[in-house]
Amino acid sequence: MSSETTHRPLVAILSGAGISTDSGIPDYRGPQGLWRRDPEAEKLVTYDIYMTDPEIRRRSWLMRRDSEALRARPNGAHEAVARLERSGVPVRVITQNVDGLHQLAGMPARKVLELHGTARAVECTHCQARSGMAEALERVAAGEADPACRECGGILKSATVMFGENLDPEVLTEAVAVAQAADIFIAVGTSLQVQPAASLAGMAAEHGARLIIVNAEPTPYDELADEVVREPIGTALPALLDQIGDGARATG
Repeated sequence: MSSETTHRPLVAILSGAGISTDSGIPDYRGPQGLWRRDPEAEKLVTYDIYMTDPEIRRRSWLMRRDSEALRARPNGAHEAVARLERSGVPVRVITQNVDGLHQLAGMPARKVLELHGTARAVECTHCQARSGMAEALERVAAGEADPACRECGGILKSATVMFGENLDPEVLTEAVAVAQAADIFIAVGTSLQVQPAASLAGMAAEHGARLIIVNAEPTPYDELADEVVREPIGTALPALLDQIGDGARATG
């Protein structure tokens, strides 16, 4: 084991919707989340329904057009994560979010694992060609209610993992490796109820990581945690990460 590894602990951060609420993006699963307020909305992001119902696809494109995710900007919590990485502490982000705000805050894309894909790109369900979401939304604004793939004419969808789709096995495998290697594992803004992402917290704890949970509501993994923080993420996470950074520099 290198001296750098000894003195610079690997910090893994599993982020959920709660880290982005201060950026104006709603929490889909919280007490006031979209899925609880409007169960019908789930149809817009359910793969089988999306693929077989043109009206659902048209409504989905309108939802994407009106989404806050693409207009949102990183908040202090995202910036604190990027700041810790820039300080020289090894940081890996595993995110359940599709908003791309970790990267916009300055985290290198190669250090961010997007378990549920990204809302900033679209992909063809037939030929898998990828292009930018902005371009697709321009087509919607120009009158194409359900734009088709320019390469093959197939059905386009956002490059996110819809209900009924499997996670990318390569991304999940890398996330598992990060969880098992982490010295500190911070689950922030996630209910830890959606598998297999939630199991990463338990996996990290089993492999000796210091498990810290920062979330307003109780989670199934609180009893495993070394520390549970209920304070608002926008202030609690920057303070926690600055403390970790100071500790790493003191021993580095």
